[in-house]
Amino acid sequence: MARIVMKFGGTSVADLDRIHNVARHVKREVDAGNQVAVVVSAMAGKTNELVGWVQAMPKVAGAKASFYDAREYDAIVASGEQVTSGLLAIALQSMGVDARSWQGWQIPVKTDNAHGAARILDIDGSELIRRFEMGQVAVVAGFQGVGPDNRLATLGRGGSDTSAVAIAAAVKADRCDIYTDVDGVYTTDPRMVPKARRMKKIAFEEMLEMASLGAKVLQVRSVELAMVHKVRTFVRSSFDDPDAPEMSDQLNPPGTLICDEEEIVEQEVVTGIAYAKDEAQISLRRLADRPGVSAAIFGPLADSHINVDMIVQNISEDGSRTDMTFTVPSGDADKALEVLAGEKDVIGYDVVQSESGLAKISVIGIGMRSHAGVAATAFKALAEKSINIKAITTSEIKISILIDGAYAELAVRTLHSVYGLDKT
Repeated sequence: MARIVMKFGGTSVADLDRIHNVARHVKREVDAGNQVAVVVSAMAGKTNELVGWVQAMPKVAGAKASFYDAREYDAIVASGEQVTSGLLAIALQSMGVDARSWQGWQIPVKTDNAHGAARILDIDGSELIRRFEMGQVAVVAGFQGVGPDNRLATLGRGGSDTSAVAIAAAVKADRCDIYTDVDGVYTTDPRMVPKARRMKKIAFEEMLEMASLGAKVLQVRSVELAMVHKVRTFVRSSFDDPDAPEMSDQLNPPGTLICDEEEIVEQEVVTGIAYAKDEAQISLRRLADRPGVSAAIFGPLADSHINVDMIVQNISEDGSRTDMTFTVPSGDADKALEVLAGEKDVIGYDVVQSESGLAKISVIGIGMRSHAGVAATAFKALAEKSINIKAITTSEIKISILIDGAYAELAVRTLHSVYGLDKT
């Protein structure tokens, strides 16, 4: 017997038939003798609809500005998960499974006061564990908790993944199964590279890099949480037949296991290739090289909630001047330029330059720590394809390269092949 948290995303619960299919997956685990909690998202498209209603209401009411109370925003958008949890509980009960729905505040999932983007502070799993011992399945509305003001608080987009991992940690689950519309984590996007392979295992650190660098399989915060609490996490497909024999394999279920690197016996040098399109590069030329200049640039950008990546600094020969280059999502480029223009006197740059339509390609693998020449291999392979590199950043387990967006697919395919990831 194992204790399992199962999470199902919006496409997995998009309509009543799919919710019934989810119930079959849950019943399979119950019939195997496992203690089960299920975390669900809102039905596909429902959260966007609710957000649209919130944004439209001030205008309908005649307000001059689109301001709305973030606490009421949370009360509205969290209702999507509450509907799904209730429907799934009914489906399970109809199949003879003892189940009940739980909203975040009932557990309780305690969060901070950042309504709309709250962070989980604590979860008391004692009542869920008591219900497990009684043979009851807990169906939990994801994406939500209760803040210090005793108001419902939501965790931001993708928050149901975070809810699932946090609940798994709180109840000391043996694993957390994230069911989605893909059957695991691939070496790169299989839509771009047909030879991409599904991995059996990937280390937490590698998955964190892939999630933060463009892979859409898991939300970044959920991977961070899994790594901190060492929650073994499976990525599985909700569209597989729940009654297929391989789905009942408790020791080796189909999908990709995200785990501690100590569980991975044979570590590949390179695990995967991630990419992010629609990147923009901003360069500030001829800055005074003095203490505090970086804070003067990136502080205001952070205050404006602009995510900055790939920072490169070049210093002049006499050390008096410097150029600062960094990337932001293309959608934030105009906003970033506006912020920098407002801070020009404080920062003291001579001119600002920008370029959009770029792509960030990242090579990821924990094996890079102990192998030389990984970066050189990438640079040589791209040069042979006449792909110009605009910027490079590295860490212990990743190399990120900025290139023209038009060459993104060619670069991904080239690097996927040169590191042997095409091989079966």
